[in-house]
Amino acid sequence: MSKLYLVPTPIGNLEDMTFRAVRILKEVDFILAEDTRTSGKLLKHFEIATQMHSHHMHNEHKSVKGIVQRIQNGETCALISDAGTPAISDPGFLLTRACVENNIEVDCLPGATAFVPALVNSGLPNDKFVFEGFLPVKKGRQTRFLLLAEETRTMIIYESPHKLIKTLGHFVEYFGADRQVSVSRELTKMFEETIRGTATEVLAHYTAKPPKGEIVVIVEGKK
Repeated sequence: MSKLYLVPTPIGNLEDMTFRAVRILKEVDFILAEDTRTSGKLLKHFEIATQMHSHHMHNEHKSVKGIVQRIQNGETCALISDAGTPAISDPGFLLTRACVENNIEVDCLPGATAFVPALVNSGLPNDKFVFEGFLPVKKGRQTRFLLLAEETRTMIIYESPHKLIKTLGHFVEYFGADRQVSVSRELTKMFEETIRGTATEVLAHYTAKPPKGEIVVIVEGKK
């Protein structure tokens, strides 16, 4: 039966690839990849020879209709991102929505995503949390911080290395110097680390030692 598979890929360590994910990627008629060069290395490692096409934020609005038609015509498709679970701060939502609207079955496999280990190992409450993804860079940034200053749930934020210090400074400004923060960097990779402390302490750490790599920030909610 034709359907869309959303297939998570490792965020660093290739051993996090599941047996089921490898099987599905071998069995589908075609694969949609955020970056075919990056995904090509993954497919080669697992000896997956399935045809692959680009599907990213710059072309997804134009390509969705054609992909839906291919699935309706009987083909099966797997969507992967460069790392982690598709549609979590990556392309995937538009295609998933279009498939749902056209009564096409969507099957999302469980697997790697960066925010879950970052949240769990932060030591901050994880019974209730809110995923913010990437914060606004300019327009709407102050408004977002004013809203988040009143958030009582633990917050999950994705940030780039060159913007982390600025964001930590905003934590101090809007949330207070003593708000607890956990920064996980390069999860599952060789130089993985998690730095925990108050907003002031974590800011001081990364001011002295500028960060590199993929970053997930966990922030304590307002008490």
